[in-house]
Amino acid sequence: MTQLLEDQYGRVARDLRVSLTDRCNLRCSYCMPAEGLDWLPNDDVLSDDEVVHLIRIGVERLGIQEIRFTGGEPLVRRGLVDIVRRTRALDPDLELSITSNALGLARNAAALAEAGLNRVNISLDTVRADTFHEITRRDRFHDVVAGLEAAQAAGLGPVKINAVLLRGVNDDQAAELLQWSIDRDYDLRFIEQMPLDAQHGWSREGMVTADEIFARLEKSFVLTPAAEPRGSSPAELFLVDGGPATVGVIASVTRPFCGDCDRVRLTADGQVRNCLFARDESDLRGALRAGASDEEIADRWVIAMRGKLPGHGIDDPTFLQPDRPMSAIGG
Repeated sequence: MTQLLEDQYGRVARDLRVSLTDRCNLRCSYCMPAEGLDWLPNDDVLSDDEVVHLIRIGVERLGIQEIRFTGGEPLVRRGLVDIVRRTRALDPDLELSITSNALGLARNAAALAEAGLNRVNISLDTVRADTFHEITRRDRFHDVVAGLEAAQAAGLGPVKINAVLLRGVNDDQAAELLQWSIDRDYDLRFIEQMPLDAQHGWSREGMVTADEIFARLEKSFVLTPAAEPRGSSPAELFLVDGGPATVGVIASVTRPFCGDCDRVRLTADGQVRNCLFARDESDLRGALRAGASDEEIADRWVIAMRGKLPGHGIDDPTFLQPDRPMSAIGG
């Protein structure tokens, strides 16, 4: 019997974000300190079998239709290809994707496509190697480019790029990044920096807003709203110079879209988060390892979603940043 992951405001979660690890091989300045973080102990992380088990419950009992594998960096999870293959076997109509920094994607893109992955979202904030090194603290820009090319060649499209503009670092490169993406047939999305850094150094004043992003882009391009309905997509889409190329802006902070949210998150250690900014979690790993039935786990999941708040509350003076940073939540 299928239940719906419906909250008290009538929103139904059909998009499951599954974090496979909190580890990452970059050290982006807006995400974590240069020395990295204290990673989850291996025993706390869900096994491949446990990941697939919980996904199966979501698909077969709770109406999940779309799954995105995230991290940390999902490509550092050795079982990623097998997890994708086993997830695809659950339902041929599932939409399967990953969010990745593309390091190692050149080696894995073909295998992921063969396993049943549909597409990739790649995080890339600049197309200048020196700025990439400044942001990520790693000299790996050309590896990212190779990963993007491999994903496109493997048919993992449309290839989407997610970019964050940082004041005084790359905020003068918006138009350059868009033109680079258009020339290579990648779909670019700019994302407002969110309060999810491990250092808790985010400030609204320091964030480059959607209005500023538009202002920078409109110096070089004519942007017009796309005709296609936005639906539950976090990105506002715009035609670039009349199309067909588009650019998206995800204004989570200044133009929140919480009323249309259809997402739920499962952390690498088996906790359900009903919102990216939630401060409470519901433990599915403990129930699974204690021998709970699929029905019991599904009921826990349903209850977890009912407590979802109407919005993330970033603009509220009482807002508190989640204890977990983005790398430990999954995007």
